[in-house]
Amino acid sequence: MSLMDSAAEIRPGEELDLARVEDFLKQSIPGLTGALTLRQFPSGYSNLTYLIAAGDRELVLRRPPHGTKAKTAHDMMREYRVLTALRPHFPYCPLPLAYCADETVMGCPFYVMERIKGIILRKQMPTELDLGPAAMRRLTERMVEVMAELHAVDYVKAGLAELGKPAGYVGRQVAGWSRRYQDARTPDVPVGEEVMAWLAGNQPPESGSPSIIHNDFKLDNLVLDPADHLRVVGVLDWEMATLGEPLMDLACTLAYWVQADDPPELLALATMPTYRPGSLTRAEAFALYGRLTGRPTGDLDFYYCFGLFRLAVIAQQIYYRYYHGQTKDQRFERLGRGVTALLAQADRVIGG
Repeated sequence: MSLMDSAAEIRPGEELDLARVEDFLKQSIPGLTGALTLRQFPSGYSNLTYLIAAGDRELVLRRPPHGTKAKTAHDMMREYRVLTALRPHFPYCPLPLAYCADETVMGCPFYVMERIKGIILRKQMPTELDLGPAAMRRLTERMVEVMAELHAVDYVKAGLAELGKPAGYVGRQVAGWSRRYQDARTPDVPVGEEVMAWLAGNQPPESGSPSIIHNDFKLDNLVLDPADHLRVVGVLDWEMATLGEPLMDLACTLAYWVQADDPPELLALATMPTYRPGSLTRAEAFALYGRLTGRPTGDLDFYYCFGLFRLAVIAQQIYYRYYHGQTKDQRFERLGRGVTALLAQADRVIGG
């Protein structure tokens, strides 16, 4: 069994017009020759991601999902621009190759980048890898270290000073995600009023040193070197990158950081194996980030609670599409239960 991330057959309803895509790519990417084949990466819940093979070359195509989407989400041009500007300063970014705004090609904007080959870890550790406690500790430390590297990038020198509005970022995030939850809520998930009120009333002061933030930094968005499983060679999925309070980026990561002593319903939602022996706990990861960056890290409860709530909203926005029949992807059916579990964990944080 290969440890490399594999593509699969394309899901029904998410097919592409290969002939149109091939015409565009061969006109846009110098040296691209041979017949193209197309498959789909089955993981991920947001933008649709496809593997294109042309001879011995592999490319990755990203396009928005079908159905109703958040107003500012899935901006392909923005994601392409971020990768283009950031890659010289943060070499973990994939190399962007072409952007298409012509919706006659596939009905929406999309972009193509070079594939970074490597290992992507998800909920279950592959038996061929099976990292022990010392390796798990180092791997989880590397996650925090690479995030700290991103937050140290000079976004002005990178040409990304207009990417976002850092001032007041925390307050806008709390208000914005609360509004999005209210807009996307379906009758079968909690109202969430207590969590939204607590976040609004317990915001810590901002650090005053904003940075580029990824906003979805987790193990299955990191690519590991097949020859050195503790070496990060790529960071994927930049669709939500912006400028803002870097501790809010860490907050988003902590929401995915399920650990061994979490309740069973939270462990069931794990998307990365941070519950394995040796892994840093959330508190240890938070403290390590503080040591690496010199930023104050005294409000773990707020950041973790915010991360949980934001992740619940993202899941609910996707579940909304399934609930209203806008997607046939059966993976989305269970997301409503995930929203309930995440909000229950946020309630536990609030309750101490």
